[in-house]
Amino acid sequence: MDKYQENIRIELEFWKREMMEKPSFLNKMTNNIQKKINSYIPEKVHTAITVTIKKMVQAVLYGSTYTTSILPAVEISLLHREALVKQKIDNYCKTGAAEGGITGAGGFLMSMADFPVLIGIKMKMLFEIATIYGFDVKDYKERLYILYIFQLAFSSQHGRTKIFMHMENWDQKRHILPENSENFDWKTFQQEYRDYIDLAKMAQLLPVVGAAVGAVANYQLIKKLGKTAIQAYRMRIIGQS
Repeated sequence: MDKYQENIRIELEFWKREMMEKPSFLNKMTNNIQKKINSYIPEKVHTAITVTIKKMVQAVLYGSTYTTSILPAVEISLLHREALVKQKIDNYCKTGAAEGGITGAGGFLMSMADFPVLIGIKMKMLFEIATIYGFDVKDYKERLYILYIFQLAFSSQHGRTKIFMHMENWDQKRHILPENSENFDWKTFQQEYRDYIDLAKMAQLLPVVGAAVGAVANYQLIKKLGKTAIQAYRMRIIGQS
């Protein structure tokens, strides 16, 4: 194992510990408040939102499978792969920031339109990251792993441990994975994601400051997702070495 792999193995171990940490007092309090708010929302509204996000993400997932322009990177070093990945993340952060600034400046309706566009940007980035790491995104179970990365990045501290445990030793679990996306927990997925971005994106709806908030929020959300994806794929690659 070279020096680079030794260093990222250490980083990976710290990340794994972070994923398994118990919720802090502040996190528990925030989570309880959000659950209370959700309890006031009628179930039919939750159902409608779940269906909307499910269809939106499925469309992006299956569409992105065929729009990823780069081929799996199988002949390059891990150091080179990750340099390419970090460059991709930086490019997508800038794209998301520009899009968030434009929609934030456009007021409430355009800020609402930012929601599906941002998901599309994030999913496209994840497909390209997976491909650079050498994984075949035409494989349904690789697309399912992408969904778990997305969910892990935007889950509460309480929920992420369960998701992380789904992802750990992924290649040994392939034979017991759901055979289609209908078995995925879409309600938890949309609720965790919506709850996470609510705090980050709410101010985007405000006049004057909306553009700046939209740009910063999108940049940080995409950056967080990119960092999560790097560790998630390191976990599989280092585990195989």
